[in-house]
Amino acid sequence: MFLVFVAWKYVDVLKSKRIQLETSIQAKEAMSMHQKAENLILQKQKATVAIALSIANDKKLIENIENKKIPSKYYEELVKNLSESTLYKNVWIQVLDKDATSLYRSWSDKKGDNLLDIREDLLEAIKSKKITCSISVGKFNLSIKAIVPVFKNEKFIGIIEVISHFNSISKNLKKSKTDSIVVVAKKEYKKQLTNPFTKLFIDDYYVANFDAPKELMKYLEDNGIENYFNDDYKIENGYIITSHELLDIKNAPIAYLIMFKKISNISSVDLDFYVYKWFTIGIIILMSIAIIIIAVMFYIYTRDKDYYKDIIDTSKNMIIVHDKNGMKQVNRTFFKYFSMYSSLEEFKKEHNYICDFFIDEDGYLQKNIDGIEWVKAVVQNSEQHHKVKLKIGDKEYYFSVSASIVSQESNHIAIIMSNISEQEKYKNELEHLSITDSLTGIGNRRYFQQKIEEETLRAKRYVNPLSLIIFDVDHFKKVNDKYGHNVGDEVLKEYTKLVASMLRTNDIFCRIGGEEFIIILPHATKDDAKSIAEKLRVKIQESKKIIPITMSFGVVEYIKGEDSEAIFKRADQALYKAKDSGRNIVVTG
Repeated sequence: MFLVFVAWKYVDVLKSKRIQLETSIQAKEAMSMHQKAENLILQKQKATVAIALSIANDKKLIENIENKKIPSKYYEELVKNLSESTLYKNVWIQVLDKDATSLYRSWSDKKGDNLLDIREDLLEAIKSKKITCSISVGKFNLSIKAIVPVFKNEKFIGIIEVISHFNSISKNLKKSKTDSIVVVAKKEYKKQLTNPFTKLFIDDYYVANFDAPKELMKYLEDNGIENYFNDDYKIENGYIITSHELLDIKNAPIAYLIMFKKISNISSVDLDFYVYKWFTIGIIILMSIAIIIIAVMFYIYTRDKDYYKDIIDTSKNMIIVHDKNGMKQVNRTFFKYFSMYSSLEEFKKEHNYICDFFIDEDGYLQKNIDGIEWVKAVVQNSEQHHKVKLKIGDKEYYFSVSASIVSQESNHIAIIMSNISEQEKYKNELEHLSITDSLTGIGNRRYFQQKIEEETLRAKRYVNPLSLIIFDVDHFKKVNDKYGHNVGDEVLKEYTKLVASMLRTNDIFCRIGGEEFIIILPHATKDDAKSIAEKLRVKIQESKKIIPITMSFGVVEYIKGEDSEAIFKRADQALYKAKDSGRNIVVTG
């Protein structure tokens, strides 16, 4: 009877283990579906911004916007080429003037209407003069919109907007045997969608992808589509069902990408083989003597424990078990990043906490948040999205962080850190792109405006000296007329390098116009700035690289109480005096 009881319990344990393994594999697959969707959306956003940037750099576009005459055939051919040569079959292009009045739409003959009252993203782009990429609902569709301001000689004159859709994303998901339905988050959008692109709805919720499977749309309608508007996953009707939240420009949910994957299509270990293999071994052992049974059961327990550790070790995320005394356990992925250590014991000889590697930067986790240890802060605010920036050796990484209590009694907390370096670097690349002069590689006028406001506030607060040097190339129009614009561009690039090589580390060098440059000099008096400007003037005159040129300079020092606009205006007046005084000189203001 004892052996029968042990055998029955053993089978029960195997069944339980099988269920746990199935649940673990399904959870991992749901996470993988989320990651796949996020990567595809990010790639689509990058590509949409790239298309918009390439169009915005077309010199003909500037002339067309100024004349308010957009050649429709040119853009029709561009859209056609994109459709034939890329994966983007339904790219739309819109050109607007500086007041957000539509000058051209590739998908409609309508133009001349002003969009400021109905498009918050356009209003924000006009205010900031920055590149934006957002997801929004218009009159026609839910779409990805890349908005790029257009400038002429640093003057804002209009906007190029490229609009792409979610069909290519759903097609790519289909390649990994995942069906998807992209659905807006509110029924109210139906009134706004006066010309719905797909004409598909589920209980008044608009569906944005043409290839949404009809039987799955019916399933969502029958079971209440609102029940699937979350990040959790469900096992229903032979599918793993999970949704990925899409956010608008204000980081509010605007739509959900609901994904379905048949459980039969999920690649996994052979669970039945695992169970029945050990069931057979158990039966054989139960027929032997008790001491062999005990030994084998101990062996099975050890193998199970190792098996689950192997599952955790296969995760691409860093997993750390933490208690009040520090780190207790880590998975194999931890050592992918901390490769200088061969074990947790070796790591703990130098560090008891991973927060020793945190970079203290706004927007990212710090060791203590409002007096609360970072681990506790993440657990207590689990509904928030936590990010951390780590410096490991000479590399920097970005991670999304979540944590949950594993055991109240032992105060064990499981921390999961997912690498989001690519997404964060993309955001930083976009920001860098929007503040960098494309010809010379130094800061542009936007960057100057940001930095001069920061530095004037700092000079006011700490009573430190601050000076500006503004300068431009003498008779630069003659250079372009005589040698051509290509030579003119090479002159600007070469002399930018020359000036940059003579500046201090903390000096801020920007190109603010065609041939006009400015240097912000923190902790420098007017005399210091004049001396630097004179050295630059002489060096430029003597250099004669590409062609001989000279430059004129205006120098001013910050006056307590004035704002950034006032100091810039005084510097500009000093430069005009230098021009009026014969050029190739330094004038202080």
